[in-house]
Amino acid sequence: MRIWVDADAFPNALKEVLMRAVLKRHIPTLFVANKKIALPEVDWVAMHIVGQGADIADNYIAQSCASGDLVITADIPLADRVVERGAFALDPRGTRYTPDNIKQILAMRNLMENLRNAGEITGGPSAIGPKEVRSFANALNVLLSPIDFSSSSTLR
Repeated sequence: MRIWVDADAFPNALKEVLMRAVLKRHIPTLFVANKKIALPEVDWVAMHIVGQGADIADNYIAQSCASGDLVITADIPLADRVVERGAFALDPRGTRYTPDNIKQILAMRNLMENLRNAGEITGGPSAIGPKEVRSFANALNVLLSPIDFSSSSTLR
C-alpha cells in the first residue's frame, strides 16, 4: 500500500495524525500539491509538486494510484476516480468512500454545487475541529490496521 495525499487543501490539523500513523508503520506516502509543504525528512514520505491549474494534482493522483493504495482527499470527483481504480479513499473528516457509497455522495455533491451556483445556498463545510480530527484518526487506523508494522519500504 502507498498513501497519496491530495495536499493542496489538506488540513494542517490532520497532518500530525497522518504523520504519526505513517511513521509508526513506515508506509510510503506521497503528498501531491502545486506548492511545497513542510514534511518530515524520512525515506518513506515525499512531496510531488505539480503545475498550477485546476485538477492537475487530482489527475496526477488518479492516474498514478493503484489498487489497494489509500488516497486521502476531500475532492469527491477524485475519490470517485480512485475508487474505480480499486484504491481506498478517505475524506479528511473520516468518511470512507467505497464502491457502495461513492456514486450517491457524488450525486449529492453535484446537487449541492448546483444549488450554490443558483444562489439557493451559500457557504461550505465547517472548519476541521477536534471531532473531525478524531473521526479521521479512527477511520485511518481502521484502514491501516492490517498493515505489517515491520515493513520498511522506501519511497525515494
